[in-house]
Amino acid sequence: MERYNPWWINELDFTYLEWKEAEINWVPELVNEISMEPFSLNFVFGPRQVGKTTAIKILIHHLLKTHDPKSIFYYSCDELVDHIELGEVLDSYISARKAWGIERSFIFLDEITFVDGWWRAIKSRIDSGEFSGDVVTITGSASMELTKQKEFFPGRKGKGKDHLMMPLSLSRYSEIFSGIKPMSGDLEHIERNVEANRMYSDTLKEMFLQYMNTGGFPKAIRDFHRYGRVSQETMKTYLDWMRGDWAKAGKSERYMKEVLAYLINAKGTPISWNGIASETGINSPHTARSYVEVLEGTFSAIILYMLSPESRVLYRKNKKIHFTDPLLFKIFSDYTGMEFSEDWLLEGISASLMGRKCPVFYWRNSTEIDIVCNINGKQVGFEVTKGIKRWKKPRHVSTAYLLGRENIHLYLSSV
Repeated sequence: MERYNPWWINELDFTYLEWKEAEINWVPELVNEISMEPFSLNFVFGPRQVGKTTAIKILIHHLLKTHDPKSIFYYSCDELVDHIELGEVLDSYISARKAWGIERSFIFLDEITFVDGWWRAIKSRIDSGEFSGDVVTITGSASMELTKQKEFFPGRKGKGKDHLMMPLSLSRYSEIFSGIKPMSGDLEHIERNVEANRMYSDTLKEMFLQYMNTGGFPKAIRDFHRYGRVSQETMKTYLDWMRGDWAKAGKSERYMKEVLAYLINAKGTPISWNGIASETGINSPHTARSYVEVLEGTFSAIILYMLSPESRVLYRKNKKIHFTDPLLFKIFSDYTGMEFSEDWLLEGISASLMGRKCPVFYWRNSTEIDIVCNINGKQVGFEVTKGIKRWKKPRHVSTAYLLGRENIHLYLSSV
């Protein structure tokens, strides 16, 4: 275990040192948001390679300033098979800390998602009182599994909370790399935020153009600032992580590649599960849906369902499917050999960033709107266009905004 906990033998952690010595670094917001007050059971989820582990190691470094190093336990669960192995790891540490005279611990279990039945090991030790004075933090990279399994802990989270860690938003990216902190927040106040940020328009536009090249993933950002581009090695690293998660979810890489190619070819137009099945080797609409849901569950894609004028979600209608970060558009384009549309990139990133603030949908009939948010019972719409477009908002949408070449950077910086 000491290889995961070098601070036990008075050594610094490599991941923390790598972050500290990087030419470009920043402190993830998670570090200051997560509860370290016992008892807490925290869940941190988000895509692979987004910086969850780095955030945990920075947090551990802060804890080491005021706590016994042996009271801090970190374990990467990637190599564990099931809850029995996880239980053995936890019991080994619990026995050791009793021998050391440690009464209160900070326990970090990283990438737990694919450990079969992991929740059994945690729940039983919470119920037996083993963690009553502790802070337990669990991270995972597959939202569907972690969201489903954390429901096994009703009333057992204490002061803990759920935290979603996504790639940097454009507003956070601009704050880190320009020194300007755009006014951002709920979409209900987006018009006010846009007006407040307009005085920084030139700088925010420059940040937006950079962001479209790098996305919000840390390694890609460092590549761009060092070399002026994202390296093929970095894109391969991200793809390899995703391929591993597809395999763990029981999905064929060949079929996933066909699904990705279909989505890129669709360019964000509404599609059906039947449409995917008929154009790939999958054949079954149910199976086609499961492949897209794995992309959604691993934070690679976002699904927009149609929202009726009465604010009913029309699940049986065709869906819009977007990738969640500019880098993923490039990775999947290279992987499939398909060219993605810049119009789709702009619409997809707009939907993804707005989807972090509220559920997002779309509308299409005799009129259309790319992104619809239901805010306080009113539908607010956003139509995204690269060039000049004649467009009239649907009558049932109370407020709508046209995001074009001259203002899209202001709107996305204000989310």
